[in-house]
Amino acid sequence: MSEYINNSSQRKEMLKHLILELHRGTAPEQVKKRLMEMLKTVPYNEVVEVEQELIAEGLPESEILKLCDIHAAVLDGSIDTSHAKNVPPGHPVDTFKQENRALEARIVKIEEILENLPKLDPNDWEKSLLQIHALFNELSDVNKHYLRKEYALFPYLEKAGITGPPKVMWGKHDETRAYLKAAHELLGRKPMPTIQEFCAAVPDVIVPAIEAIQGMIMKEEEILLPMCMDTLSEKEWYSIYIETPQFGFCLYDPTTEWQPTEEVANEPTYLSGDAIRLSSGSFDMKELESLFVTLPIDITFVDKEDKVKFFSHSPKRVFERNRSIIGRDVRMCHPPHSVHIVEQIINDFKSGAENKAAFWLSNFMGRFIYIEYTALRGTDGEYLGVVEVTQDITELRKLEGDQRLLSYSEK
Repeated sequence: MSEYINNSSQRKEMLKHLILELHRGTAPEQVKKRLMEMLKTVPYNEVVEVEQELIAEGLPESEILKLCDIHAAVLDGSIDTSHAKNVPPGHPVDTFKQENRALEARIVKIEEILENLPKLDPNDWEKSLLQIHALFNELSDVNKHYLRKEYALFPYLEKAGITGPPKVMWGKHDETRAYLKAAHELLGRKPMPTIQEFCAAVPDVIVPAIEAIQGMIMKEEEILLPMCMDTLSEKEWYSIYIETPQFGFCLYDPTTEWQPTEEVANEPTYLSGDAIRLSSGSFDMKELESLFVTLPIDITFVDKEDKVKFFSHSPKRVFERNRSIIGRDVRMCHPPHSVHIVEQIINDFKSGAENKAAFWLSNFMGRFIYIEYTALRGTDGEYLGVVEVTQDITELRKLEGDQRLLSYSEK
């Protein structure tokens, strides 16, 4: 075969031929063996091109999913990543990889528990089952990881004309989700499964879920992410970066803010519609308005120029506010006898001498009111202003003991 597959077009034609032969059921074991041998010599970008051609020609995606598994088995650990591009901390690719490390850590713990089950004291079985269940709850966080790929990463691949891998990988995501669902049904069963029942189900329920996650990690790091690094521009990576908080992180919270090139970083970025993006998520305007109206606290924000910039307009505000105070110097919002306190708080916050000041009124119209002023600072420590939070804590001060059962308060 080697003399026939000495160039790209011939390799791809032979690869396509073998895949179609496997699909037709022609001597499956023999064809699969030839296919695995060939995949060792075919660059992954050519495999991607063949996948796309076959999908376009009508081959069911389920057959491409089979090829994906064969390809993964051949490539596992065999790709030379020594020349891979360096990825800075906080970059979306770095985040994907850090999440993979966190997933692997949970899988190791599950495997350790499974390995010790045969010699487990039956009295400890419930505790072990709860541990496995808790770890699978954490593994299910992988859905956030997959959603970011599906809705933030894949569209840019498709825009570049790479449609096959996203379709195939999305299909593998759905397989993994199904495996995880089956695992949760077993782990959460009532009455709880006996240790014998659980051990009998491990090969068909628990192991497939673990192997699906492990397989996807390999496919990402040895195939998908290198391909993405070769394909996407920094501007596109930055768009993915700013969209990431919408979907959340998987068992990992980045501590480093990624700083792309200055030209990209300074471009305005928007989410669809009227959404407002924050570092830990986003709101549309209706959601944000409702949030501030509903919060059980009153908020007033004074900017670094000492001007009132915002207040929450809850119908149950402790201290009345109206829109006429917007843009007003905060000193003008207080009676003369307390202005000196306002001045001191602002000066201490601006100098960095203090960051918080608290007051409380034990009998304000029969209520206990707690007021806290906090300095707002940027990541570099720059003073940005003051936020005043006021809360009626009359009922909170009456609480005793615990409430662990659901009980709705009277409206």
